[in-house]
Amino acid sequence: MAAGLAATLLALLWPGLPLGPTDLAARLSAWFACDLAAGLWLAIAVARLARHRFFSDQDIDGVLRTGSSRAVVLQSLVQNTLEQTVLAVIAYGAWLLAPPVGPIQTAFIAVGCFSLGRLLFFLGYLRGAAARSLGFTLTFYPTVGLLVADGVRLLAPIQGLA
Repeated sequence: MAAGLAATLLALLWPGLPLGPTDLAARLSAWFACDLAAGLWLAIAVARLARHRFFSDQDIDGVLRTGSSRAVVLQSLVQNTLEQTVLAVIAYGAWLLAPPVGPIQTAFIAVGCFSLGRLLFFLGYLRGAAARSLGFTLTFYPTVGLLVADGVRLLAPIQGLA
């Protein structure tokens, strides 16, 4: 958890990151790039479950209540990755598009953490909560950090905090 928190603080507070381009086209392009990276992990999770079901007589019908333990685990990975991806897409979009916009590199660092986090989460999942915790925190904390920073940036002018 500490490593995930450190990565979040690093992503959000990296000193001297240039703002990068501020035109809408460049910002949209960066948002789509980040979303594609996060979406790729969702596609991987779905593909793993689909491949398992295709080769499993017990799971080919896709009903998880009576499915194998392997299918249940893979479905859990899909569900968690879907949840993380939805949050990330919102966070990246708000960071890159809502004024005042943040540095593009911050979103790229966050999506790098997301990708490393998903890989570690997948690899550690079967070994229990402790083994998957770094992967989860590297995925979740930078996204939540961006969401909190987005909220502060967007609400500060309204509340007179800026």
